[in-house]
Amino acid sequence: MLIPAETLLAFFIASIAIELTPGPNMVYLALLGAQRGRAAGYAAVAGVALGLLVIGLLAAFGVATLISENRALYEVLRWGGVLYLVWLAWDSWRETLLPPEQATMQHKLPVFFRRGLITNLLNPKAALFYITVLPLFVAAAEPLMPQTVVLTLVYVFAATLVHTLIVTGAGSFTRLFANQRWRRGLGLVFALLLVGVAIWLAFKTAA
Repeated sequence: MLIPAETLLAFFIASIAIELTPGPNMVYLALLGAQRGRAAGYAAVAGVALGLLVIGLLAAFGVATLISENRALYEVLRWGGVLYLVWLAWDSWRETLLPPEQATMQHKLPVFFRRGLITNLLNPKAALFYITVLPLFVAAAEPLMPQTVVLTLVYVFAATLVHTLIVTGAGSFTRLFANQRWRRGLGLVFALLLVGVAIWLAFKTAA
């Protein structure tokens, strides 16, 4: 057997635990699900899943390691993620200033899919996971590439499961945004939370 069942189970549990820790994906998806509803949140979850898959496959070919060892590339990725979160915060707050019916027409589901994808591709935390945690579950005696691909798929599944549950729960609060006064107040709070995550990401991923 390429990867023992107990190793896959241990990796799955580790992946769930890591995804339950606060991070850019969790906060953004929770806020999006609450503000724009479950459909928008699920679209972003699909984008995040694709981003995780792409990063995992790049890590299998050594690209993630190359980025982590190149200070300039790493800083571009890191600050790109920080600035993108700040932009999402501004865009989220700006939309809450519009009437609910007008804000609903602002974006289609593919937009949220793309935002989820970009948010994750610019998240150094994901790349660091593939570099530092995933190799711990790879057996040196077996071919490395197939193991890395299998473990990547397991991680993407675990992350998508957690993200879907987060959006499903957050979607219960969408009705609060039907009231314009609530929309503005909550929109400002959510925007500040995203800015806080951006600041956290800037310090947490500093080399």
